Amino acid sequence: MNKKPSVGRAEVEVLRFIAERGKATVTEVGDYLTETKGQTRNTALNMMERLRKKGFLDREKVDGVFRYFPSETKGTLFENFVDDFVQSVLGGSVAPLVAYLGSRAEVDERQLEDLRRLVKSLEEGRDA
Repeated sequence: MNKKPSVGRAEVEVLRFIAERGKATVTEVGDYLTETKGQTRNTALNMMERLRKKGFLDREKVDGVFRYFPSETKGTLFENFVDDFVQSVLGGSVAPLVAYLGSRAEVDERQLEDLRRLVKSLEEGRDA
């Protein structure tokens, strides 16, 4: 697997905004950044093009306007971010992440069930 370049916090926010919608134009992202951060459309364009050059976004022209979309599924995209975080920040150990989930994260019933399935899968993998 080719490791993609790292992304900054602001880039992750733009990427998440686009991933949640499936596709977005520079104007849509610019409006979002103006409302939430007071940033300009030009900032949106610069970040989106940086993300495209880093391999996180693709684009297609529809009716004369570029629509940007993630180069991977939303799930894969964020799994890769978590993996990068665990490897680079936590030194490969998931223990601090698990401790965080146990003590600080607000986990709803659906998420808790997902975690139970994950633990069961990990346990079954060890038994194999």
